[in-house]
Amino acid sequence: MERERCSSTQYHIAGDATVIRHRKTFQASRLRSTDKNPNKGGHLTEDDSQQTNGSYSRKRRRSSTSDKPTSRGFLLLVAGLSFSTRLYKIKEPPHVCWDETHFGKMGSYYINKTFFFDVHPPLGKMLIGLAGYMSGYDGTFTFTKPGDKYEHHTYWGMRGFCAGLGSFLPIFAYLIVLELSHSHTAALIAAWLLIFDTGCITISQYILLDPILLFFIMAAVLSMVKFNQQKDRPFTAPWWFWMLLTGANLAGALGVKFVGLFVILLVGLNTVSDLWRLLGDLDISLVDVTKHLLARVMALILLPVFLYITIFAVHFVVLNKSGPGDGFFSSAFQSRLIGNNLHNASMPEYLAYGSTITMKNLRIAGGYLHSHWHLYPEGVGAKQQQVTAYLHKDYNNLWLVHRHNDANSQSEAPDLVRHGDIIRLEHKETTRNLHSHLHEAPLTGKHFQVTGYGINHTGDSNDLWRVEVCGGRKGDPVKVLRSKVRFLHKAIGCVLFSSGKTLPKWGWEQVEVTCSPYLKETPSSQWNIEDHVNAKLPNISLSVLKPHFLEILMESHIVMIRGNSGLKPKDNEVNSKPWHWPINYQGLRFSGVNETEYRVYLLGNPVVWWLNLASLGLYLILVAVASVAFQRGIPVGQKRTGRIDYLEVLLGYLEYASPTCHLANVTWPNSENRGGGLLFLGWLLHYVPFYTMGRVLYYHHYFPAMLFSSMLTGITLDFLLNMTDLLLRPPFCDWLQKVGKMLLLVIVLYSFYLFHPLTYGMTGPLAHEPGSSMAGLKWMESWEF
Repeated sequence: MERERCSSTQYHIAGDATVIRHRKTFQASRLRSTDKNPNKGGHLTEDDSQQTNGSYSRKRRRSSTSDKPTSRGFLLLVAGLSFSTRLYKIKEPPHVCWDETHFGKMGSYYINKTFFFDVHPPLGKMLIGLAGYMSGYDGTFTFTKPGDKYEHHTYWGMRGFCAGLGSFLPIFAYLIVLELSHSHTAALIAAWLLIFDTGCITISQYILLDPILLFFIMAAVLSMVKFNQQKDRPFTAPWWFWMLLTGANLAGALGVKFVGLFVILLVGLNTVSDLWRLLGDLDISLVDVTKHLLARVMALILLPVFLYITIFAVHFVVLNKSGPGDGFFSSAFQSRLIGNNLHNASMPEYLAYGSTITMKNLRIAGGYLHSHWHLYPEGVGAKQQQVTAYLHKDYNNLWLVHRHNDANSQSEAPDLVRHGDIIRLEHKETTRNLHSHLHEAPLTGKHFQVTGYGINHTGDSNDLWRVEVCGGRKGDPVKVLRSKVRFLHKAIGCVLFSSGKTLPKWGWEQVEVTCSPYLKETPSSQWNIEDHVNAKLPNISLSVLKPHFLEILMESHIVMIRGNSGLKPKDNEVNSKPWHWPINYQGLRFSGVNETEYRVYLLGNPVVWWLNLASLGLYLILVAVASVAFQRGIPVGQKRTGRIDYLEVLLGYLEYASPTCHLANVTWPNSENRGGGLLFLGWLLHYVPFYTMGRVLYYHHYFPAMLFSSMLTGITLDFLLNMTDLLLRPPFCDWLQKVGKMLLLVIVLYSFYLFHPLTYGMTGPLAHEPGSSMAGLKWMESWEF
């Protein structure tokens, strides 16, 4: 009986879907259902019409029917409102706001072809630089700190570019939800929520990576959904177009930020599900399944990889001049940069006593051996001068090489330093010696502290180090740049080591240097002599082997990954926890801190965000109820007491809004329209991973997930509005539905009116002070406006 009931359910919905969409695949499903139900004859009977009776079914058929004039009208409305809200007051405030100091500066670096380092892939900054260049910006503004006035510099082009991409987000949301639900109401609600969300507007109006990232994420999802709609026409031109466009957008998302990996995972799961469906379709041969697999590998793996690598190729070609990012990379990497001291380097070939040198650790982002006047704090080993590794070139990276038994080797003829020699390294600026002792290192357990000790050529036996050339023999000279050198402490027997760990604020967040008792050769314990000055030795031109493209590509990614992992919360820094984000617990101050300054505060429209949060919970409840109904085999689709059955409504909801398409062995003929489940999965993938991250997190990290949440809200609220049939009979249910739609749109619009000063700027008293434009709107104490 249960099998017959499931088969019957399948037939009813298949027949209805055929009337709605007239797709070939649905016709095939209907014919297969006819084989199981010979009395049906492949067409809807009078009984079927009665079983699917009810205004909900009629409304769903009407909303699913293509209405191009209506769609175009709504799309024009969405586009007009979206661009107008984001481009309004785009030049205000006329000073640097929040992270514009980073990404505006990086755009300038591209215009000036100056190499820099950032923890994100380069595409977003490249596009910002291109937008600035095309709009007349000359790359001369320094972007030193938030609050700096732009004055005569042209900055509107970079802001306008970001705002333009941000304006597409509601448009994409409308098209995505329309494709998934075939409901103009659901699509319009989703777009409306994003158009009038103060947070989405604010994050789009400034020179940031976020609007570029969100653009590519939404474009990838739209392309994927469009491709899913082409599955009945495999290997046609539209099928190939949307799949290739999906791959290109995936490369764009990953090329802006590594957060793009989450949308890649979403598309990947969708692709695996699609291939699994094809494998289970016995009407498709294994040869055709293999063709499908290879097509997806080409379009969704090989194409994105090729485009992603191309982005870095352009990045390396454009940034060919030495800049502030040099120190993060190896000496070989730096040798390719024009203006770097290693580019066509000319210096003494061999290290000698009396030389002034810098030493770079061979660990990626290991840093230069560095010291400064500051001491280790009380309780951190001996209270002696700090020795660290610093990622930038600096005067405090310079060291003098002395014989171990000579107070001043500068006056002697230069003898070469050789494998096995005992030397003393004196910090040039402070004249203290590189020193280690049995005190524990600040961060790395079982390692020993390294300090600066002694002054003016005085010290003790703990200042002595044995030089070892890796792979060398006793007496071999130390070659500048090309020799891998280790420094073994003569008294303890440990080796000079860069741990890669970031010191606290007292260590200026530089990299910890220790003396490791573990003598295995690793990049962290190996150093090379980079800068070398000795007036008593002749300079020669060194032919440094420049690395291959794949080598610098790999090195760049290692540096970016380590840079990301090193972004730890700083003292008194505004950061947040993932659980703060959905509840809109705390925003971000973009500009201004007092009543005399132009204040901009990144905070989502609370009505929109709390509505999204409620809809997430409601969606889970609806899916749970319908899933239990499926599992229990409760009959649905039968007219009861003159009113549509509630479970039929849930089934209709699941038909276009849930991933649970195969519960109770029921195969839904239009399972590609599992919109709600797809959007909920997108929200999970863009939100939950942040709970596992150890890096510093900010409120703006939630915005990709917020987009999926808003689209899911559109589908869920549309479903609820259609449930008015359960409360009233026609025409009263239709009136109630229209009132509900208008009330929802007006509430969102009015809440935007109340909170719009957060986005477009405000001056005068703060919210908790009398006379403020935001008086009474500080609904949570954690809001800071």
